Formats: sequence, C-alpha cells, structure tokens
Amino acid sequence: MAQQGVLLDQDQFCCSVCLDLLKEPVTTICGHSYCRICIDGCWDQDVLKGVYSCPQCRETFTPRPNLRKNNMLAELVEKLRKTGLQAAPPPALCYAGPGDVACDVCTGTRKQKALMSCLVCLASYCETHLQPHYESLALKKHKLVKATAQLQEKICSHHDKLLEVYCRTDQQCICYQCTMDEHKGHDTVSAAAERTEKQRQLGMSQQKVQQRFQEREKELKKLQQAVESFKCSAQSAVEDSDQIFTELIRSIERRSSEVKELIRAQEKAQVSQAEGLLEQLKQEIAELRKRSTELEQLSHTEDHIHFLQRYQSLSSISISSDLPSIVVRPLQYFGDVSKTVSELREKLEDFLKGEWTKISTTVNIVDVVLPPEPKTREQLLQYSCHLTLDPNTAHTDLSLSEGTRKVTRTRQVQPYPDHPKRFTNWYQVLCREGLSGRCYWEVEWTGVVDTAVSYKDISRTGTDVSLISLLARS
Repeated sequence: MAQQGVLLDQDQFCCSVCLDLLKEPVTTICGHSYCRICIDGCWDQDVLKGVYSCPQCRETFTPRPNLRKNNMLAELVEKLRKTGLQAAPPPALCYAGPGDVACDVCTGTRKQKALMSCLVCLASYCETHLQPHYESLALKKHKLVKATAQLQEKICSHHDKLLEVYCRTDQQCICYQCTMDEHKGHDTVSAAAERTEKQRQLGMSQQKVQQRFQEREKELKKLQQAVESFKCSAQSAVEDSDQIFTELIRSIERRSSEVKELIRAQEKAQVSQAEGLLEQLKQEIAELRKRSTELEQLSHTEDHIHFLQRYQSLSSISISSDLPSIVVRPLQYFGDVSKTVSELREKLEDFLKGEWTKISTTVNIVDVVLPPEPKTREQLLQYSCHLTLDPNTAHTDLSLSEGTRKVTRTRQVQPYPDHPKRFTNWYQVLCREGLSGRCYWEVEWTGVVDTAVSYKDISRTGTDVSLISLLARS
C-alpha cells in the first residue's frame, strides 16, 4: 500500500504535456504546473493568435503571462530524483496516424491520437490530456464528442465564437454574437431546436427514400424478369424462325425434286415414244430401200413375161399407212418450264421482300422498356417522317404543289383522272406514306384546316362515312 501511495504522489509531479517528471516547473495563474520548455512550446504556437490558454483547463490569458519558477515544486521534484524513485511509467502511447485526429496538447513531431473533441474548448485530446475534463468541475460541463478534425467548421468566421444558433431566415449556422449583428431581427433558434425539426424532416425524407427504394427494387426485379422473359422469347423466336425457314427450304427442295421428277418422267415417256417411232421408221426405210432395188432391177429386165409377172407382185406392195406423219417441235422443248420456274422465283423474291419489311418492322417494335415520352421539339424530331400527298386521293377542288407537299383549296376543278381512292364529298387528301409506331410531323397552315390520322380503308364516298376525324376509321 505504501508503494502505491508513492506512485500516486509521483503522478502529481508529472508534466501533463510530456508525461515525465517536471523539469524547471512553472505554474500558471489557473494553478496548473508544467515544464517550462513544455508550456513555452505550447504558447509559442499561439503567438499569432495573441491569446494563450492552459493546456488542461483551457483558461485564456492576454497578454502572455511571465511565468516564474515554482521553487517549492522544483525542490520536491529534485528530492524525488535523488531518492532514485521514478515516476510511474506512462500508459502505452498511441500515436496519430494518417487519417487520425491528433491531440492538440501533445508537443513534438509525433502526437498521440485524440479520443474526444471538446466543443467548448474547440480542441481534441488524447487519453492523458482528456483527464482534466473528467476531473475538473468546470470542465465536466463541456460538451465532448468523438474526436473530429472539423472543429474549425464549428467556429464563426466573423467572431471566432462557437456556432450554437441557427438562422432560419438565411438558412445557416451562426454564433450568439451574430444574432446581435448582421442577423439581428432574423428568425433564429438554437442549433439543438433546429436539429430536432430537421431530424423530423429527415425522418420523413428517410420514409420517402425508403419508399422510393422499395419501389425501385420492385422495378428492378420486374425489369430483370422482363429481360429474362425477353431473352427467352428471343431465343424461342430464333428457334421457331429457324425451324420455319428450314421447313420452307425443305418444301422448296421437295418441290424442286418433284419438278425434276416430272421433267424426267416426261422426258422418259416422250423419248420412249420417239424411240418406238424411230424403230418403225428404220424398218419402213429398210423395206422401201429393198423395194426400190427390186423395182430398179425389174425396170432393166428384157424378158417381157418376167417383167409382167414381177410387176404384179411388186406393185401390190403399198406404202404402210399405219405410221402417222411425224411433226418435230422446235428446239427448247422445256424452255417454257424454265421460264415458268424463273417467274416463280421472281414472284417468291418479291413476296419475300414484302414479307421481310413486315418481319423487320415487327422485330424492331419489340422492346423491354418503353422509351420515355418525348417532351421537347428536339426529342420529337428523332421521330420525324417525310410525308407527301397522294394525288389519287385528292378532292378535285384541291390543288397540289411543291412536290405534292402543299395543298390549296381552289374554286377551279382540277383535271384529276377518275380513281377509286379519290374523295368525292369532302375536301380531303391522304398521304402516300403509311404510318406505324411513333411518328412526328409538322404542318403549316392558313385559314381553317383540320389535320387527322386515318386508316387507308376509310370510305372515299358518301357524306357521313368519309369525313376524316369524325369516324372510327380516323
């Protein structure tokens, strides 16, 4: 127990700045003692401010006090040194690193890490230098917060006072001195009261943010599901189209094979028939050649009796009438077939072109997310379409000009030819181009003009069924 008492006494003779036994101790007006070199080092940093404070209680002095050596304290410290006793070892030091708040009281190149900051002293303290705030009755009333490097932001730049008031008029934090100067007469409350109000508003904002967050999460999940469904649909469409085109190709190949078989069958039948005729012709030619020879020989015989006898038998052989007359067609017997197949190819290509436009349009309008509604003219112009008027639909009292981009009503009947698409009862005209999806166009007019969108199958005759903008077809 005696040893503990000595150590306790030794703590009373330690400098709170260097944490060692006092060297040339001096005592400030507020009663705290320091090594002369330590207190001088602290106050040398406050020369520009012109205000000096005690590192422990933060009492300020102006001008800088002329400190004298505390002889009694110096003698006691010297006796402690001579007895060979040392001060209790200081606690393990925790120096401030990058990003840490350093103690404002510690001196030297390496300062300890601050644990708390005082909003009254506007200083940060390490564990050792924070003790007076726990022990002194006056310092216990100070507001301590977790160590922060933003203490200067809590000081009024005009009066160097603590920001404790909130001006609602100017929406800024001020000190009490400001309320009597440039903010005099303004709507002011304590920072704590404004914090309470803002905290309530913050709670409402948090609720809105949370609600928005939940909505966005739902939208995210919905969009993710839509994307997955979109991918599945795209894959299914690819597989279906691939199967359909494969079947189409097979159908064309099958038809091609059938045409080949048909041609070969016709070739075989006709060639077989022709070969039969060839054989008959060859036999007849041989018979005729033999008869011609016999007749030639008979014509040169001198025996009258033999001539008359042979003539009767040879002349009785007549030319066969079983073989019909043969008419050979001109060349390119299957030329018409090739022409017909070629026409089929052209029709198929034309059909595919038309269907391809329809397919590509159908594919392009498929989307996952609807594009945002355009609001400005610049946004609308991306959907601009070039429209021209169709003369075949124009009423005979309407004149078209400027490349069928302008229409004018006239008193003179226009020499338009009769056409089933022409309006006969109303002064109307349609455009050539069809519209699909989102389209934008601009119209300049004078007088009374109606502009509308109509289906192409709108009636062109009749009083009640052909008026654009008043029917279900427009």
